[in-house]
Amino acid sequence: MDILQTDAKMEGWLYTIGSNRFGLQFSRKRYLVLHENTLKSYKTKPVSDKEEPVRSAILDSCIRVIDNGKESINRKVFFTFTIHNTSNHDDQLKLGASSPEEAGRWIRSLQDAALKECTFEVKTLVACSKRRWPSLRSVVSTRADRRTSVDWTADSSVQTEARTTDVIAPSPWKIFGCQNGLRLFKEAEDWDSCGRHWDDHPAIMAVGVVDGTSEAIFRTLMSLGSSRAEWDFCFYRGSVVEHLDGHTDIVHQQLYSDWLPWGMQRRDLLLRRYWRREDDGTYVILYHSVFHKKCPPQKGYVRACFKSGGFVITPVNQGKQSIVKHMLAVDWKYWKLYMRPSSARSITIRMLERVAALREMVKAKAGRSSEYSSLELPKDIGLPQVKKEDVMTKVQGPEASRKTEQGVLMEEEVEKQLSGGTSLMGLNDASDEFFDVPEATETTDDADYYHSENEWSRELVSKMESTNTQHPKLSSAAVFVKKLHDLAVQKKVYLDLQEGSKDNSILYTYGATLQEDPSFTSPCSWTAADPSTFLIRGENYLKDHQKVKATSTSMLLVGADWIKSEKREDDLGSRPGGIVQKYAAKGGLEFFFVVNIQVPAGSTMYTLSLYYMTRTPLENNPLLHRFVNGDDTYRNSRFKLIPYISQGSWIVKQSVGKKACLIGQALEVHYFRGKNYLEVEIDVSSSTVARGVVNLVLGYLNNLVIEMAFVIQGNTQDELPEILVGTCRLNHLDASKSVTSKNMA
Repeated sequence: MDILQTDAKMEGWLYTIGSNRFGLQFSRKRYLVLHENTLKSYKTKPVSDKEEPVRSAILDSCIRVIDNGKESINRKVFFTFTIHNTSNHDDQLKLGASSPEEAGRWIRSLQDAALKECTFEVKTLVACSKRRWPSLRSVVSTRADRRTSVDWTADSSVQTEARTTDVIAPSPWKIFGCQNGLRLFKEAEDWDSCGRHWDDHPAIMAVGVVDGTSEAIFRTLMSLGSSRAEWDFCFYRGSVVEHLDGHTDIVHQQLYSDWLPWGMQRRDLLLRRYWRREDDGTYVILYHSVFHKKCPPQKGYVRACFKSGGFVITPVNQGKQSIVKHMLAVDWKYWKLYMRPSSARSITIRMLERVAALREMVKAKAGRSSEYSSLELPKDIGLPQVKKEDVMTKVQGPEASRKTEQGVLMEEEVEKQLSGGTSLMGLNDASDEFFDVPEATETTDDADYYHSENEWSRELVSKMESTNTQHPKLSSAAVFVKKLHDLAVQKKVYLDLQEGSKDNSILYTYGATLQEDPSFTSPCSWTAADPSTFLIRGENYLKDHQKVKATSTSMLLVGADWIKSEKREDDLGSRPGGIVQKYAAKGGLEFFFVVNIQVPAGSTMYTLSLYYMTRTPLENNPLLHRFVNGDDTYRNSRFKLIPYISQGSWIVKQSVGKKACLIGQALEVHYFRGKNYLEVEIDVSSSTVARGVVNLVLGYLNNLVIEMAFVIQGNTQDELPEILVGTCRLNHLDASKSVTSKNMA
């Protein structure tokens, strides 16, 4: 689909996704125009800016955009996202794009538009639910004005910041060779000066440059259909076993044996596959092995184990080329008497050479197809309006045609009355169920992509149909609905994390469930991280966009909690007997900043809470004072997290990253203000992307050292340089050692 994007306007075809009166999802093609903070919907592409939209909505600072990932609706694959109003959770609009790149650009533009008119002066802040937007005329500003504006979204530094790392860390990789035009690396932790210290299943990475867009390469790598045989010499066949969410699924792959050493039995893989798209167009695909009840080990195959693996596709040369990184750490499950470790490493390196095969396939196709050099989506094809009316007349007859015309006129009149509304739901009215823009013919590549991603779904439907014969008292429709309900409430059938909780009878107080260990040696402990590890905006950031090493923190980390419960643990700062209330009872000047991270893991909710304290008045730190006393809109636009996995496997480091993130724009955040504290509660479950990352991290938690820094973003010269609120270092957290909420005093 064509997308037109300028500094103040973005437009293009999208799909509104809703549910009809029977509860079944449908998609309707609409032309959307985003101008400043107004989103307009048309049934046809407008010929001029003066054309009235069918419907429109105002995007204010209460709007949050959620990336839902990939979803199949009526045999068509969409990359969906939801616009929802935080002041009214029933007011939301779900949209779908044909490609992840298209969805990513809309998400970024909608997020920018939602905050374009946000005023950051505390004395003028008001609750977003009561806010009245000014006219569009007062919203428009020149490029020069936006450069000096307080609004962070209008500053070009946002794009620069999204593409850089905010952590100073040594590279974990060492190059050891070059093969088939690919540079080969291994993790540096097992390396010595002679290159002799290799473990049995080392992490090895191949890096190459492919002459294609990152999105086209992403689609190629995700496909499990017949087109994969053109480049993947290891792959025999594959299927999707279970679709977990828009960013995560379980896939089964069977491998050929002719590329394996002589006498080695065929291998297969059962993998949890997770993907995401970064703001700069980089795609990340991560794999690790799991166990699934629906796909046990198969006869004739030995199931290899992916300790970690995946691809990182980064666009370069203005998006015309991509750097493809392919990493693998595989236990091939061979007999040690039969094969030496060096042979197993050779098999892994051989599998990494698929990047070279991918590169050569793209080169071969470049002469006869622009698929990889410039992704082209199908154009819109439809019958002329007159012909469609003729067909309708012939089918329904003259009388029915007149009724239809009257109905259309009435519908258009109602739509014009609704076009001035500000509700997001107004953009997806029930009448949309009966009108859609004709679609283009499905291409061969699209069909192959759909086929590979929905093989398991068709198998499931066939199983459901066969089950209908066992319920003669129910209609086929009733059985179908019952099976859909069973799927919706089914329990997790794959094993990814072993939890062995211990119920201690010891009573703990809030702020003291995790032990402090400044020596960094004790497992399941915390300490403050080195501030110089993190980069923050310097004094001249508005001019040179350069970040500098942090030198200190404005608050001191004094306690941490690692709690497990069956429900959310809100407002820990108000709990009697906790560290915050103990200081409040003394009546001192101490002020607490509590970061409460809610981590879902199935039916269990883990709570990681960090308690920061300052003994100086808040007025001594104007930016912190403004943040504490501001409203939620202001806080969401300023509270920033810098994550860093200093010790752990590649797959976790790659999934978490090292980039600063405005938490309030990515996740749902709640704030609790007390007499001597402000608590920031981060709901990880509010984002499918975040859930995928956290679920992956939980699987490797015991082997990780996690470092974090919290920053209140500075946007004006008087707020620079930034100062870290606080840092933390969490050593080898253990889910089984979390304290149950009933053991809290």
